[in-house]
Amino acid sequence: MRTAHLAVEVSGFGRHPQAWRRAGVPREALLTPAHHIAAVQLAAQAGADFVALPDSFGPDHLLDAVAIAARVAPAVPGVGLVPTVTTTHTEPFHVSKAIATLDLVSQGRAGWEPAVSRTAADAAQFGRKPAAPPAELWREAAEAIEVVVRLWDSWEDGAVIRDTATGRYVDRDRLHYIDFTGEFFSVKGPSITPRTPQGHPLVVVREEPDSLPVAARWADVVRISAPDLPAAHAARERIRAAVADAGRDPDSVAVLLDVEFLLAVDETTARRELDELGELAPQTLRVVGAPDALVEVIAERAVDGITAVPLALPGGLRVLADAVAPRLLETGLRVPARPGDTLRHRFGLPRPANFYEGATA
Repeated sequence: MRTAHLAVEVSGFGRHPQAWRRAGVPREALLTPAHHIAAVQLAAQAGADFVALPDSFGPDHLLDAVAIAARVAPAVPGVGLVPTVTTTHTEPFHVSKAIATLDLVSQGRAGWEPAVSRTAADAAQFGRKPAAPPAELWREAAEAIEVVVRLWDSWEDGAVIRDTATGRYVDRDRLHYIDFTGEFFSVKGPSITPRTPQGHPLVVVREEPDSLPVAARWADVVRISAPDLPAAHAARERIRAAVADAGRDPDSVAVLLDVEFLLAVDETTARRELDELGELAPQTLRVVGAPDALVEVIAERAVDGITAVPLALPGGLRVLADAVAPRLLETGLRVPARPGDTLRHRFGLPRPANFYEGATA
Protein backbone atom coordinates (compact mmCIF):
# COMPACT_ATOMS: atom_id res chain seq x y z
CA MET A 1 0.00 0.00 0.00
CA ARG A 2 1.29 3.43 -0.91
CA THR A 3 1.91 5.89 1.87
CA ALA A 4 -0.21 9.02 1.89
CA HIS A 5 1.22 12.29 0.65
CA LEU A 6 1.16 15.33 2.90
CA ALA A 7 1.44 18.91 1.70
CA VAL A 8 0.88 22.03 3.78
CA GLU A 9 -0.43 25.39 2.60
CA VAL A 10 1.24 28.33 4.34
CA SER A 11 -0.31 31.73 3.77
CA GLY A 12 -0.24 34.72 6.08
CA PHE A 13 -1.35 33.75 9.57
CA GLY A 14 -3.65 31.03 8.26
CA ARG A 15 -6.72 30.82 6.05
CA HIS A 16 -8.99 32.50 8.60
CA PRO A 17 -8.78 36.28 8.08
CA GLN A 18 -8.81 36.91 11.85
CA ALA A 19 -6.04 34.42 12.62
CA TRP A 20 -3.46 37.20 13.01
CA ARG A 21 -5.16 38.17 16.28
CA ARG A 22 -4.48 34.70 17.74
CA ALA A 23 -0.91 34.60 16.50
CA GLY A 24 0.10 37.24 19.03
CA VAL A 25 2.23 39.12 16.54
CA PRO A 26 1.48 42.15 14.35
CA ARG A 27 0.54 41.81 10.71
CA GLU A 28 3.83 43.51 9.82
CA ALA A 29 5.54 40.21 10.66
CA LEU A 30 4.33 38.94 7.29
CA LEU A 31 6.92 41.21 5.70
CA THR A 32 9.85 39.57 7.50
CA PRO A 33 11.83 36.53 6.36
CA ALA A 34 11.76 35.16 9.91
CA HIS A 35 7.99 34.63 9.73
CA HIS A 36 8.14 32.62 6.52
CA ILE A 37 11.20 30.61 7.53
CA ALA A 38 9.61 29.67 10.86
CA ALA A 39 6.38 28.54 9.20
CA VAL A 40 8.16 26.37 6.65
CA GLN A 41 10.40 24.92 9.38
CA LEU A 42 7.29 23.73 11.23
CA ALA A 43 5.92 22.19 8.01
CA ALA A 44 9.26 20.42 7.51
CA GLN A 45 9.12 19.12 11.09
CA ALA A 46 5.65 17.74 10.29
CA GLY A 47 7.26 15.75 7.47
CA ALA A 48 5.43 17.54 4.67
CA ASP A 49 6.34 16.60 1.12
CA PHE A 50 5.98 20.22 0.10
CA VAL A 51 4.81 23.60 1.29
CA ALA A 52 2.34 25.36 -1.00
CA LEU A 53 2.81 29.14 -1.05
CA PRO A 54 -0.29 30.87 -2.48
CA ASP A 55 -0.08 34.06 -4.50
CA SER A 56 -2.22 36.27 -6.70
CA PHE A 57 -2.32 39.79 -8.07
CA GLY A 58 -4.85 40.77 -5.40
CA PRO A 59 -4.21 42.78 -2.21
CA ASP A 60 -4.25 39.69 0.04
CA HIS A 61 -0.79 38.59 -1.10
CA LEU A 62 1.72 41.26 -0.20
CA LEU A 63 4.89 39.42 -1.21
CA ASP A 64 5.88 37.36 -4.23
CA ALA A 65 5.59 33.63 -3.51
CA VAL A 66 8.53 32.62 -5.74
CA ALA A 67 10.77 35.14 -3.99
CA ILE A 68 9.65 33.86 -0.58
CA ALA A 69 10.42 30.28 -1.65
CA ALA A 70 13.88 31.27 -2.89
CA ARG A 71 14.61 32.99 0.44
CA VAL A 72 13.37 30.04 2.49
CA ALA A 73 15.00 27.27 0.43
CA PRO A 74 18.59 27.58 1.72
CA ALA A 75 17.37 28.06 5.31
CA VAL A 76 15.02 25.06 5.50
CA PRO A 77 16.35 21.83 3.99
CA GLY A 78 14.38 18.71 3.15
CA VAL A 79 10.95 20.03 2.21
CA GLY A 80 9.56 20.89 -1.22
CA LEU A 81 8.54 24.45 -2.05
CA VAL A 82 5.65 25.07 -4.44
CA PRO A 83 4.80 28.73 -5.01
CA THR A 84 1.76 29.78 -6.99
CA VAL A 85 2.62 31.53 -10.26
CA THR A 86 -0.15 33.36 -12.12
CA THR A 87 0.37 32.71 -15.82
CA THR A 88 -2.09 35.40 -16.94
CA HIS A 89 -0.24 38.66 -17.75
CA THR A 90 3.08 36.85 -17.12
CA GLU A 91 5.66 35.83 -19.70
CA PRO A 92 6.57 32.10 -19.60
CA PHE A 93 10.25 32.89 -20.21
CA HIS A 94 10.40 34.70 -16.86
CA VAL A 95 8.43 31.93 -15.14
CA SER A 96 10.78 29.30 -16.53
CA LYS A 97 13.84 31.15 -15.26
CA ALA A 98 12.33 31.81 -11.81
CA ILE A 99 11.29 28.22 -11.13
CA ALA A 100 14.54 26.85 -12.56
CA THR A 101 16.43 29.15 -10.20
CA LEU A 102 14.31 27.91 -7.29
CA ASP A 103 15.11 24.31 -8.21
CA LEU A 104 18.81 25.11 -8.29
CA VAL A 105 18.94 26.98 -4.97
CA SER A 106 16.79 24.32 -3.27
CA GLN A 107 18.83 21.46 -4.78
CA GLY A 108 15.87 19.81 -6.43
CA ARG A 109 12.95 20.67 -4.16
CA ALA A 110 11.03 23.08 -6.38
CA GLY A 111 7.59 22.93 -7.90
CA TRP A 112 5.05 25.48 -9.06
CA GLU A 113 1.30 25.88 -9.13
CA PRO A 114 0.12 27.67 -12.28
CA ALA A 115 -2.92 29.85 -11.68
CA VAL A 116 -5.05 32.26 -13.73
CA SER A 117 -6.17 35.83 -13.11
CA ARG A 118 -9.81 36.53 -13.95
CA THR A 119 -10.59 40.07 -12.82
CA ALA A 120 -10.67 43.33 -14.70
CA ALA A 121 -8.88 44.95 -11.75
CA ASP A 122 -5.93 42.59 -12.17
CA ALA A 123 -5.85 43.21 -15.91
CA ALA A 124 -5.83 46.96 -15.34
CA GLN A 125 -2.68 46.66 -13.22
CA PHE A 126 -0.83 45.47 -16.32
CA GLY A 127 -2.74 47.33 -19.04
CA ARG A 128 -1.78 44.84 -21.74
CA LYS A 129 -5.06 43.01 -22.34
CA PRO A 130 -8.57 42.82 -20.89
CA ALA A 131 -9.88 40.14 -18.55
CA ALA A 132 -10.90 36.94 -20.33
CA PRO A 133 -13.25 34.00 -19.69
CA PRO A 134 -11.87 31.10 -17.59
CA ALA A 135 -11.78 28.68 -20.53
CA GLU A 136 -9.53 31.05 -22.48
CA LEU A 137 -7.34 31.71 -19.45
CA TRP A 138 -6.73 28.01 -18.90
CA ARG A 139 -5.94 27.48 -22.60
CA GLU A 140 -3.35 30.20 -22.20
CA ALA A 141 -2.08 28.55 -18.98
CA ALA A 142 -1.67 25.22 -20.79
CA GLU A 143 0.38 26.92 -23.46
CA ALA A 144 2.47 28.72 -20.85
CA ILE A 145 3.22 25.43 -19.07
CA GLU A 146 4.33 23.85 -22.34
CA VAL A 147 6.64 26.76 -23.11
CA VAL A 148 8.11 26.64 -19.59
CA VAL A 149 8.78 22.90 -19.83
CA ARG A 150 10.36 23.23 -23.29
CA LEU A 151 12.57 26.03 -22.03
CA TRP A 152 13.70 23.81 -19.14
CA ASP A 153 14.68 21.23 -21.75
CA SER A 154 16.40 23.72 -24.04
CA TRP A 155 19.63 23.07 -22.13
CA GLU A 156 20.67 19.43 -22.13
CA ASP A 157 22.41 17.98 -19.10
CA GLY A 158 26.12 18.68 -19.35
CA ALA A 159 25.70 21.73 -21.57
CA VAL A 160 27.95 23.73 -19.24
CA ILE A 161 31.50 22.50 -19.98
CA ARG A 162 33.76 25.35 -18.75
CA ASP A 163 36.54 24.34 -21.14
CA THR A 164 39.36 26.73 -20.27
CA ALA A 165 41.62 25.36 -23.02
CA THR A 166 39.22 26.42 -25.77
CA GLY A 167 37.49 29.24 -23.90
CA ARG A 168 34.10 27.58 -24.30
CA TYR A 169 31.70 27.89 -21.37
CA VAL A 170 28.85 25.92 -22.97
CA ASP A 171 28.57 23.21 -25.59
CA ARG A 172 26.35 24.93 -28.14
CA ASP A 173 25.31 21.57 -29.59
CA ARG A 174 23.51 20.94 -26.30
CA LEU A 175 21.49 24.17 -26.43
CA HIS A 176 18.27 24.21 -28.45
CA TYR A 177 15.82 26.75 -29.83
CA ILE A 178 12.32 25.71 -28.82
CA ASP A 179 10.69 27.60 -31.74
CA PHE A 180 7.24 27.49 -30.12
CA THR A 181 4.28 29.18 -31.82
CA GLY A 182 0.82 28.87 -30.36
CA GLU A 183 -2.44 30.74 -29.84
CA PHE A 184 -0.98 33.01 -27.15
CA PHE A 185 2.80 32.81 -27.27
CA SER A 186 5.61 32.76 -29.81
CA VAL A 187 8.90 31.91 -28.11
CA LYS A 188 12.17 31.11 -29.81
CA GLY A 189 14.35 30.37 -26.78
CA PRO A 190 16.59 28.87 -25.61
CA SER A 191 16.52 29.54 -21.88
CA ILE A 192 19.44 31.29 -20.20
CA THR A 193 19.35 28.90 -17.22
CA PRO A 194 20.98 25.44 -17.26
CA ARG A 195 18.85 22.34 -16.77
CA THR A 196 18.04 21.88 -13.10
CA PRO A 197 18.44 18.99 -10.64
CA GLN A 198 14.91 17.71 -11.30
CA GLY A 199 14.86 18.48 -15.02
CA HIS A 200 11.18 19.36 -14.68
CA PRO A 201 10.22 20.83 -11.29
CA LEU A 202 6.88 19.50 -10.09
CA VAL A 203 3.75 20.91 -11.76
CA VAL A 204 0.81 21.27 -9.38
CA VAL A 205 -2.60 22.18 -10.82
CA ARG A 206 -5.69 23.06 -8.81
CA GLU A 207 -8.80 21.40 -10.23
CA GLU A 208 -11.65 23.54 -11.45
CA PRO A 209 -14.00 23.01 -14.42
CA ASP A 210 -11.76 24.61 -17.06
CA SER A 211 -8.45 23.40 -15.63
CA LEU A 212 -9.12 19.66 -15.95
CA PRO A 213 -7.64 19.32 -19.48
CA VAL A 214 -4.53 21.18 -18.26
CA ALA A 215 -4.19 18.91 -15.25
CA ALA A 216 -4.70 15.81 -17.39
CA ARG A 217 -1.90 16.83 -19.75
CA TRP A 218 0.65 18.47 -17.46
CA ALA A 219 0.06 17.95 -13.74
CA ASP A 220 2.23 15.81 -11.47
CA VAL A 221 -0.05 16.72 -8.55
CA VAL A 222 -3.67 17.86 -8.66
CA ARG A 223 -5.13 19.77 -5.73
CA ILE A 224 -8.88 19.41 -5.20
CA SER A 225 -11.49 20.86 -2.88
CA ALA A 226 -14.46 18.76 -1.79
CA PRO A 227 -17.05 18.94 1.01
CA ASP A 228 -16.55 15.33 2.10
CA LEU A 229 -14.51 12.20 1.41
CA PRO A 230 -16.96 10.52 -1.03
CA ALA A 231 -16.94 13.67 -3.16
CA ALA A 232 -13.15 13.75 -2.96
CA HIS A 233 -12.90 10.14 -4.10
CA ALA A 234 -15.23 10.85 -7.02
CA ALA A 235 -13.04 13.79 -8.01
CA ARG A 236 -9.95 11.57 -7.88
CA GLU A 237 -11.54 9.03 -10.20
CA ARG A 238 -12.63 11.78 -12.60
CA ILE A 239 -9.10 13.15 -12.73
CA ARG A 240 -7.54 9.72 -13.20
CA ALA A 241 -9.89 9.06 -16.13
CA ALA A 242 -8.95 12.38 -17.72
CA VAL A 243 -5.24 11.61 -17.26
CA ALA A 244 -5.71 8.24 -18.95
CA ASP A 245 -7.63 9.85 -21.82
CA ALA A 246 -4.67 12.22 -22.27
CA GLY A 247 -2.41 9.20 -22.81
CA ARG A 248 -0.67 9.30 -19.44
CA ASP A 249 -0.43 6.80 -16.59
CA PRO A 250 -2.98 7.75 -13.90
CA ASP A 251 -0.62 6.40 -11.23
CA SER A 252 1.90 9.09 -12.20
CA VAL A 253 -0.43 11.84 -10.91
CA ALA A 254 -1.18 12.32 -7.20
CA VAL A 255 -4.54 13.80 -6.19
CA LEU A 256 -4.42 15.75 -2.93
CA LEU A 257 -7.52 16.97 -1.07
CA ASP A 258 -7.38 20.39 0.55
CA VAL A 259 -8.38 19.96 4.22
CA GLU A 260 -8.88 23.02 6.38
CA PHE A 261 -8.12 22.29 10.01
CA LEU A 262 -8.10 23.69 13.52
CA LEU A 263 -6.89 21.18 16.09
CA ALA A 264 -6.72 21.27 19.88
CA VAL A 265 -6.55 18.80 22.78
CA ASP A 266 -10.20 17.88 22.19
CA GLU A 267 -13.10 18.84 19.95
CA THR A 268 -14.72 21.10 22.55
CA THR A 269 -11.58 23.22 22.84
CA ALA A 270 -11.13 23.32 19.08
CA ARG A 271 -14.73 24.44 18.55
CA ARG A 272 -14.34 27.16 21.16
CA GLU A 273 -11.20 28.44 19.46
CA LEU A 274 -12.98 28.51 16.10
CA ASP A 275 -15.88 30.44 17.65
CA GLU A 276 -13.37 32.96 18.99
CA LEU A 277 -12.03 33.49 15.48
CA GLY A 278 -15.51 34.05 14.07
CA GLU A 279 -17.70 32.59 11.36
CA LEU A 280 -16.01 31.50 8.14
CA ALA A 281 -17.68 29.27 5.57
CA PRO A 282 -15.56 26.21 4.69
CA GLN A 283 -13.97 26.24 1.24
CA THR A 284 -13.41 22.47 1.39
CA LEU A 285 -13.55 19.62 3.91
CA ARG A 286 -12.86 21.04 7.38
CA VAL A 287 -11.61 19.19 10.45
CA VAL A 288 -12.13 20.83 13.84
CA GLY A 289 -11.21 18.61 16.77
CA ALA A 290 -8.44 16.55 18.28
CA PRO A 291 -5.34 15.58 16.24
CA ASP A 292 -6.64 12.04 15.65
CA ALA A 293 -9.57 13.50 13.68
CA LEU A 294 -7.17 14.62 10.95
CA VAL A 295 -5.31 11.30 11.06
CA GLU A 296 -8.63 9.51 10.50
CA VAL A 297 -9.34 11.59 7.38
CA ILE A 298 -5.96 10.66 5.91
CA ALA A 299 -6.43 7.00 6.91
CA GLU A 300 -9.60 6.76 4.81
CA ARG A 301 -7.40 6.91 1.69
CA ALA A 302 -10.17 8.48 -0.39
CA VAL A 303 -7.43 10.29 -2.30
CA ASP A 304 -3.63 10.06 -2.55
CA GLY A 305 -3.06 12.45 0.33
CA ILE A 306 -4.02 15.86 1.60
CA THR A 307 -2.94 19.46 1.51
CA ALA A 308 -3.36 20.53 5.12
CA VAL A 309 -4.62 24.12 5.26
CA PRO A 310 -4.38 25.56 8.80
CA LEU A 311 -7.02 28.08 9.74
CA ALA A 312 -4.53 29.67 12.13
CA LEU A 313 -0.74 29.90 12.12
CA PRO A 314 1.67 29.14 13.64
CA GLY A 315 -0.33 27.08 16.16
CA GLY A 316 -1.89 24.85 13.52
CA LEU A 317 1.51 23.79 12.22
CA ARG A 318 2.81 23.11 15.74
CA VAL A 319 -0.04 20.68 16.35
CA LEU A 320 0.56 19.10 12.96
CA ALA A 321 4.25 18.58 13.75
CA ASP A 322 3.90 17.55 17.40
CA ALA A 323 0.72 15.46 17.40
CA VAL A 324 -0.37 14.50 13.87
CA ALA A 325 2.95 13.62 12.23
CA PRO A 326 3.99 11.05 14.90
CA ARG A 327 0.63 9.29 14.55
CA LEU A 328 1.01 9.14 10.77
CA LEU A 329 4.41 7.48 11.19
CA GLU A 330 3.13 5.05 13.83
CA THR A 331 0.28 3.90 11.61
CA GLY A 332 2.46 3.58 8.51
CA LEU A 333 0.49 6.24 6.65
CA ARG A 334 3.74 8.16 6.28
CA VAL A 335 7.41 7.16 6.24
CA PRO A 336 10.38 9.41 7.06
CA ALA A 337 11.78 11.26 4.09
CA ARG A 338 15.20 10.19 2.84
CA PRO A 339 17.84 12.92 3.06
CA GLY A 340 18.69 14.32 -0.34
CA ASP A 341 15.46 13.23 -2.04
CA THR A 342 14.23 15.60 -4.70
CA LEU A 343 10.57 16.57 -4.72
CA ARG A 344 10.02 14.32 -7.72
CA HIS A 345 11.52 11.40 -5.77
CA ARG A 346 9.07 12.02 -2.93
CA PHE A 347 6.23 11.52 -5.39
CA GLY A 348 7.80 8.46 -7.00
CA LEU A 349 8.50 10.29 -10.25
CA PRO A 350 11.63 9.72 -12.34
CA ARG A 351 13.74 12.55 -13.66
CA PRO A 352 12.30 13.06 -17.16
CA ALA A 353 14.25 12.63 -20.35
CA ASN A 354 15.10 15.83 -22.22
CA PHE A 355 12.74 16.45 -25.12
CA TYR A 356 15.55 17.86 -27.27
CA GLU A 357 18.34 15.45 -26.43
CA GLY A 358 19.93 14.21 -29.63
CA ALA A 359 18.31 16.94 -31.71
CA THR A 360 20.28 19.38 -33.81
CA ALA A 361 20.85 22.71 -32.05
